[in-house]
Amino acid sequence: MTKLDGNERWKSKMLLTEHQEQYEARDKRPTQRQTEEERFLVRDYVVLPHMLTMADNSHRAILLTANPLKSVIALFLQALMNRISGEMHHTIHEFNKRNIRVTQDEQIDDIYYYQVRCRGFVEKVGYTREVMKSEIRIKMKKFTDEILKPAFDKKQ
Repeated sequence: MTKLDGNERWKSKMLLTEHQEQYEARDKRPTQRQTEEERFLVRDYVVLPHMLTMADNSHRAILLTANPLKSVIALFLQALMNRISGEMHHTIHEFNKRNIRVTQDEQIDDIYYYQVRCRGFVEKVGYTREVMKSEIRIKMKKFTDEILKPAFDKKQ
């Protein structure tokens, strides 16, 4: 019989300091759900292919016209398509890094549904045509400004 046998404090399990820190840090880990930034990545992943299709259709149509500025417009549209493709590659790279998978689920009444798998958590998200149009408009403006900014900076 030792001195500790009669002491009630020693009946509970001991926890070392580093184990206590690990236990407390476990509660501070991010949850399995998507962060706001990841939600924006998913939205970009959904919108960018539509933008690329629109730019490609416009590029093909302008090449068939007799417009005297078609070479300038075609050059701009090609730069726009390159910018959109670059953004798509960046988004896909971020998805792979963060272990996110997105698949198109279904389309019902102008709402596009997608299934998002993020670190084991599955979520179904939907985008209306109006939301997608709005996002396309905002992103097209942003990309256009980025492409044309160097030309306006040289002018001034």
